[in-house]
Amino acid sequence: MKELITTFYEGFNELDAEKMISCYHEDIIFEDPGFGQLKGDRAKNMWRMLCKNARNFKIEFSEVRANDQNGSAHWEAWYTFSKTGRPVHNIIEARFEFKDGKIVKHVDHFNLHRWASQALGWKGKLFGGMGFFKKKLHKQTNYLLDKFINS
Repeated sequence: MKELITTFYEGFNELDAEKMISCYHEDIIFEDPGFGQLKGDRAKNMWRMLCKNARNFKIEFSEVRANDQNGSAHWEAWYTFSKTGRPVHNIIEARFEFKDGKIVKHVDHFNLHRWASQALGWKGKLFGGMGFFKKKLHKQTNYLLDKFINS
């Protein structure tokens, strides 16, 4: 299963959403602080959208661990946040669950306040750690995802 996680992140570094999605089970559940929980095609389309819209993007991944049931990885992303043009360096811990030789659950953990401070500047620094900010962010990211899916 380590190879599956490695293939997923290699695809991400290449901005190849289809390579990434090939690692996912049809019943995938993805969750992170930016989008909340996404299931099935919504999770897959999130990667398509992110890969298509990436600017000045690179990732590095390490500490890949896995057995037949679950796995984990550390990864870091550097990119330009499209809405503000600000540089972001996000540090993420990923957890995976496997079913039928594919990733069925993928949860990314990162410090949302740190991310918001980089992506949004002083507004992110001021509000990024508050609950209402997370709800507003989920609403906005899911709106963008809906727009991408329906285009």
